Amino acid sequence: MAAMKAYQLVARQQPPELRDVRVPEPGPGQVLVRIGGAGACHSDLHLMEWPEGTMPFELPFTLGHENAGWIEALGPGVESWRSGDPVAVYGPWGCGRCRECRQSRETLCERQSVLGAYGGGLGRDGGMAEYMLVPDARLLVGLGDLDPRDAAPLTDAALTPYHAIKRSLHLLGPGSTAAVIGVGGLGHMAVQILRALTPARIVAVDVASDKLRLAREVGAHEVVESGAGATEALRELTGGLGAQVVLDFVGADATMALAAQSVRMGGDVAIVGLAGGVLQYQFGAVAFDATITIPYWGTAIELMEVLELARQGTIRAHVEHFSLDHVDQAYARMREGSLDGRAVVCPNG
Repeated sequence: MAAMKAYQLVARQQPPELRDVRVPEPGPGQVLVRIGGAGACHSDLHLMEWPEGTMPFELPFTLGHENAGWIEALGPGVESWRSGDPVAVYGPWGCGRCRECRQSRETLCERQSVLGAYGGGLGRDGGMAEYMLVPDARLLVGLGDLDPRDAAPLTDAALTPYHAIKRSLHLLGPGSTAAVIGVGGLGHMAVQILRALTPARIVAVDVASDKLRLAREVGAHEVVESGAGATEALRELTGGLGAQVVLDFVGADATMALAAQSVRMGGDVAIVGLAGGVLQYQFGAVAFDATITIPYWGTAIELMEVLELARQGTIRAHVEHFSLDHVDQAYARMREGSLDGRAVVCPNG
């Protein structure tokens, strides 16, 4: 049986290991993908640090839930794809047959609690390996002329903000303002998506000058340094009213408080980041009729729309490539906050 390298989580609260594992063979309805790129995500760090008894996943499994590559082999019964086709892997894997899954909302799968995993890289083997087994051909979306090495982050770092922004499009007409807190892997995509889908003025907020510079490069109209005075600055930019939509891609105590204080009456706050913050929610915590949501990933149809924006050249993920042998460096750079956009591991060069 052929072997390959895979970056696997093998024990709770222990660093992942680069291990030799067998190359899987696709069964009926399954597809083997040769991985071009696997995005490294902050949620992977949370998986590495999850305390004993709290992670719902069985170990070991291969990390990497943002994946794109080329079809290597087809299992029996798969007729909609051909060997060599460039594909993106839709990340959330539901049961495929419940009401939500049938509507392309596999993030809301009614049987998720009994599946034991959320998808490849989240309880099942993901893409930080030379090959990845996709359990159902329905989970693949064609890339067209997009390079899998650059397109991998579109499956999460772009899809998640796209989903969050689409929920609030009705608020983002001419004269509106959208605030993006945190201009990292997801935030820099959110700025581009807002420019592509809305006429809103975009205000980017971050603690780092290089991130604010990136925000301007990808389309932000205004930038605000996070910290003391950020709320006042956002209020001043909106005539004292606040932003119609505030997207928090950090999720710390301070950023959640900033988001709640910066939204205008009737607006939306979306908490996307996983920093573990807590927002004290009570009467007066946010403006009247403002809504706080926790959007999660997106639908397969929305992924198709994201990829079309990328093919048109409207959005582009800023990526830094790492070999599989240097995957630890990608996560170290993520921890120190020195990445320019998103880290992508390229197991096949």
